[in-house]
Amino acid sequence: MRRTISLLVLGLVLAAISAAALAMRHPGIDPIAAPDPAGLDRDLVDRGRLLATFGGCAGCHEPAPGQGLTGGVRLQTPFGAIYSTNITPHPGTGVGTWSEAAFRRAMREGVDRTGGYLYPAFPFDHYTEVSDEDIAAIYAFLMSEPPRAAPQRASELDFPFSVRPLMAAWTLLFHEPGPYRPDPDRDAIWNRGAYLVEGLGHCAACHSPRNALGARDRARDYAGGVAEGWLSPALDHTSPAPIAWTEDALVNYLYDGWDEDHGIAAGPMKDVITQTGAMPEDDVRAIAVYLLSLQDRRRRGDEAAAAARAFATTVQFGAASPPPPPSEPAMARGHAIFEQRCANCHRSGSQTVPLALATALAAPDPGNFIRVTLDGVTPGENAYFVRPMPGFPMLGDDEVADLAAFSRSRFSNEPPWTGIGAAVSQVRASMAAPTP
Repeated sequence: MRRTISLLVLGLVLAAISAAALAMRHPGIDPIAAPDPAGLDRDLVDRGRLLATFGGCAGCHEPAPGQGLTGGVRLQTPFGAIYSTNITPHPGTGVGTWSEAAFRRAMREGVDRTGGYLYPAFPFDHYTEVSDEDIAAIYAFLMSEPPRAAPQRASELDFPFSVRPLMAAWTLLFHEPGPYRPDPDRDAIWNRGAYLVEGLGHCAACHSPRNALGARDRARDYAGGVAEGWLSPALDHTSPAPIAWTEDALVNYLYDGWDEDHGIAAGPMKDVITQTGAMPEDDVRAIAVYLLSLQDRRRRGDEAAAAARAFATTVQFGAASPPPPPSEPAMARGHAIFEQRCANCHRSGSQTVPLALATALAAPDPGNFIRVTLDGVTPGENAYFVRPMPGFPMLGDDEVADLAAFSRSRFSNEPPWTGIGAAVSQVRASMAAPTP
């Protein structure tokens, strides 16, 4: 009952704000005939393809490899599910009747060609930063693609979020239209990195917390978030990485999805690596420069890194003087499971990154460690030299919980995780849930 009342109150508040926002509603933009692909500038199309790759268009709009950007991908949100749209130039079910002006308005303002508001599952609150020139290139690329029919699937949002006109209130409250404005106190490399990260890269969409209405919490920018059930670690000075990132380490990671001091990319970050791996090195280095500027208060010197590596070496299985086996029953069971399932690869002298340097074990909750344990990790194509890790779904919930508790205790200097058992059940349930 309390939740129902809260939702009704929220709905009334949003309705009032929406009424004000709708007074400034956007008119429809006249449809056009789709441009002839043969008449498009090929250099502009190629540039747009690269930008669309970096912006992650396929991740949300391509249901399966080879099916084009036909949409229909289920995007789960805290408020229900949304299905992505068809952005091929099909005149009936895609964007074939959209002019460049209509496409630019969607990117900048979150409003479609007919004047309807878009949900921020389409990250227009980030894409708004993109320049007119880059928007024109992406538009040219989309119009060069084969048109494919794919009707829009209806969203499955809870009330009142299912009332699309209420997005007028959300946009009025939380949207800051772009484009990106360079910081005159920063150099060109930093500004290029900021432009890419804040705009097409939309890194904050996953790595920043969100408020109760799903908007970016700018007061805690890059303090960590959640993406597809995975914890997206903080990128600011609270980053949980045991060894502070360097520019070269970030460039390696953004290209390969792996770094010797930080481990391998998993979950949604694998797709991000595919996107950044296609970018010119100057752009990737600019991204690294900008991201490191978010961690200024966390940077530590070579002495701290050496201490972290020494700790990692000491606690590995097979070390010269390893810690003694734990005596507490649950920890002892976790130790035995690790010895049986994990130690063969995660021991001194192996080719894997020491577990004590893995962000998943230093993270504030055990979710990522549990997901990797159950599902394993397959390196991206650029990390062909890294051995894949098998998953262990055959382990029971109690076994996974004991393994997580032991691993956190053995390979991290952070305090013990709490609620591990509940986290295991939640992660396993989410992994088993069917995707319509």
